[in-house]
Amino acid sequence: MTTPAERTRTVIQARAFLIDIGQDLSLPESLRNEARRLLRHYPTQEEMLMAGQLEESADEGTFLPPVFSSSTDVKQPGDEGQHGATAKA
Repeated sequence: MTTPAERTRTVIQARAFLIDIGQDLSLPESLRNEARRLLRHYPTQEEMLMAGQLEESADEGTFLPPVFSSSTDVKQPGDEGQHGATAKA
């Protein structure tokens, strides 16, 4: 099962991938243009982490868990009580 931190990190990495595609002159212009078009409305890393923070704060009292996370750290078993950085991607 994908965790909110994994999902957040993947969305951030996908943005970086689209940026790379949009700048790669060895790729067809139509592909580069499509990558740049998608990026116009794609969330930034800051927006993703903020969305995660908002979802985490709204999670209390609801029965739906957050979709995104304020961190891109993936917690391993036994990591309870440790707090990860919020901007590792």
